[in-house]
Amino acid sequence: MTMRRLKCLPRFFKYLLKNDLSNERGRSVSSFSQGEISLQTFGLKRLHNEPIFSANQQVHNQLFHSTTTSLKMRRQEYSSGLLSGRALQQQTAECIDNLPGPSNISFQDLVLQRSKTLKVKPKPDAQTLKFGAVCTDHMLQITWTEAHGWKAPAINPLGPLTLHPCSQVLHYAIECFEGMKAFRGKDGCVRLFRPDMNMHRLFCSAARIGLPHFDKVALLECIKELLRVEKDWIPSEEGFSLYIRPTMIATDSVLGLAPTKEAMLFVVLSPVGPYFPSGLKPIRLLVDTKHARAFPGGVGNNKVGGNYAPTLVPQKQAAERGCSQVLYVLQDGLGKGGLVGEAGAMNLFVLLRSTNLNEELELVTPALDGTILPGVTRDSVLRLSKSFGNMKVSERQLYFNEIEDAASEGRVIEVFGTGTACMIQPISGFVKEDGTEISLKFDSKAAEYWLRKLPGSLSNCNQDYEPISLCGRLTRKLLDIYYGYTEHPWSVVVN
Repeated sequence: MTMRRLKCLPRFFKYLLKNDLSNERGRSVSSFSQGEISLQTFGLKRLHNEPIFSANQQVHNQLFHSTTTSLKMRRQEYSSGLLSGRALQQQTAECIDNLPGPSNISFQDLVLQRSKTLKVKPKPDAQTLKFGAVCTDHMLQITWTEAHGWKAPAINPLGPLTLHPCSQVLHYAIECFEGMKAFRGKDGCVRLFRPDMNMHRLFCSAARIGLPHFDKVALLECIKELLRVEKDWIPSEEGFSLYIRPTMIATDSVLGLAPTKEAMLFVVLSPVGPYFPSGLKPIRLLVDTKHARAFPGGVGNNKVGGNYAPTLVPQKQAAERGCSQVLYVLQDGLGKGGLVGEAGAMNLFVLLRSTNLNEELELVTPALDGTILPGVTRDSVLRLSKSFGNMKVSERQLYFNEIEDAASEGRVIEVFGTGTACMIQPISGFVKEDGTEISLKFDSKAAEYWLRKLPGSLSNCNQDYEPISLCGRLTRKLLDIYYGYTEHPWSVVVN
């Protein structure tokens, strides 16, 4: 059928045709058989007047010819009795329903407008380059409407967003975001780390709060192009990177809680150093059982803004008590100290010895039960640790009493947090709400042993005769992948 042959057309034009066809459904079959429904009815006149369409006359001619042929064949079949009026209407309806919906993100349509004034790039200094304080010269921006889908992506000079005061994001926090990094290796190549996971997580977060779906591959290609434009902003020193923040917001200007009909997706870049400038120096966590970062049935497994604003007050309280972050422990009434959740913006890991005779090592992190964010670094740590082969790796419910008891018995080897921003962050202790402190081991010499290894040399290690420090070993392994010292499928080169 004619409509099935329109896949060569841009999706926006298909959308125009689909609307025109839908409007003509009410026209009588007899009018169709008599040829009173012209080619203009099928949207050809509208398409012909579109500047971008008129630039491709060959496509226009093919569409004109195929539509003409299809109309003649249907009129002949109807007139000769081979096609009933009901069948004619059904075929037309099928053509309409089988057409693609509003357009998706298209990398081929990307438009670039370079900034006329470029900023001075900051020096890669861990003490002065604050996380997220400086943005690059350009940003990626794509708008969406329910009627027309995603418009052409655009890389523009960095600038303020124009929002109506009634935009839904400002009133109902209909917003989600991602955090990822680009690294420049010693070979000069720019690399992304498992970006497919970030695109999938953004897709899931958007779906959870009613924001539009998008083509994950196309968005990633647009981000790569933004990185090519801003390649001079990517630091080459180890430990430094270019932080990437894709964000999607609801921009429909309606003071009412309803599915949004307008949205915007934008991406900004920021050169960053270590999230914790102290490096692998351990930090303390305040154990918080009063505030809940996430709860069953909520959105703790999605990266939405509403998960983060309520943590600001507990974070301030933690700082007042000499702690760098908050460990959220959800009370479930079982008397086990509560379920261990996340540590600020980090996933938590505990390496402990079992109580059995062989004193087996077990690396434990809370399971993805809906309250835990499926971190990219979290998943990477789980997979790498399993490949080390000298420990049991578990994703399960973890109660705070288990950690407290293991610490008092000397069975806790290491505790650390993971995240895109911090990578691997060792924990030196917990401070409970009543002031009780739980000290944790951290073997800084063992960690330094692994960090001092030559980049890319971990494949030659003999773990049976080397000190135990997952913090050090995982950090060295991840750095090797980030900066291309080791070839790995998780490392995606931006050509």
